[in-house]
Amino acid sequence: MNSFDTPDLSIVSPCFNEEDGLREYHRRVSATVAPLCIAYEIVLVDDGSRDRTWDIMQELAAEDPQVVCIKLSRNHGQQLALTAGLSACRGYRVLILDADLQDPPELLPQMMELMDQGAEVVYGQRRHRAGESRRKLFTSALFYRFINRLTDVRIPQDTGDFRIMSRRVLDLFLSMPERQRFVRGMISWLGFRQVPLLYDRDARFAGETKWGLKMLVKLAIDAVTSFSTRPLKIASLLGVAFGLASFALLGYALISWLFLGAVEGWTSLMMVTTMLGGIQLLVIGIQGEYLGRLFDQAKGRPLFMVDQVVGGGRLKAVEAPVLPARSAVPTLMTRQKAVPSAL
Repeated sequence: MNSFDTPDLSIVSPCFNEEDGLREYHRRVSATVAPLCIAYEIVLVDDGSRDRTWDIMQELAAEDPQVVCIKLSRNHGQQLALTAGLSACRGYRVLILDADLQDPPELLPQMMELMDQGAEVVYGQRRHRAGESRRKLFTSALFYRFINRLTDVRIPQDTGDFRIMSRRVLDLFLSMPERQRFVRGMISWLGFRQVPLLYDRDARFAGETKWGLKMLVKLAIDAVTSFSTRPLKIASLLGVAFGLASFALLGYALISWLFLGAVEGWTSLMMVTTMLGGIQLLVIGIQGEYLGRLFDQAKGRPLFMVDQVVGGGRLKAVEAPVLPARSAVPTLMTRQKAVPSAL
């Protein structure tokens, strides 16, 4: 088998402003895979970087025929950039690896060994996270506990997208058409035999993390709304509870007016009005989140748009829209000459 046929392994990495670490990433990945004596490809996805990330990707592709570079037309977000890489890769097994080298590629042989023993997915589970603040550790821990309380699918705690999976699992993942994608949750939802590999996470090799509190909150909302209707049930229960409370308050007000001669004060009136108004807005907001996702899904737009594809012996980049089958993930649309059937 050669690298232009179906490779044994694909390594997929979304990249956003990673110019300082890309060459070290390529060196470590290549050094890890070479002793395995397998055909492989490295699929790098530029998610609208504003530095020299794309230039360095093209240089790597010119130097190494195993490197495939995909440039998205704009920034789509990490989860969609990852989906773009997964839809383009060809390997029998697929490793998801962040380009910042916090997840060590040197764990690949152990992950491959666990797959040889029958696992369909091997995911990295963090024991220790170097180079991260207490606030980041706290919000990350809260994130996993929050989504596991509210979602219907069990997502292992202290895990990221770092994992290796079989082609069968990947094909099923790619058949899932939702737009608000939470990749690790979608793969967990698929089932099959999924086993953890404990490891210590390193600090970033270079640059700064792109995952702030705002992005973590957005990812949590996407995870909850993608895998559970529990917030809608909570909203309904809140409506029932405060509806009963309002009837009780109405009864209290009538009794006070008829028998006690009391006049409701401005403070209590404002408290009740504010409380009920806040609950109503909360319920409407929860319903709006689900309705907005239905609206996005109904439009049926492609998940991502590709500008160029370079390297890997399968160039050259696109010309016409690639229209997916109804059950497939809406996928690559680019602007030059059509990529061969691997895409």
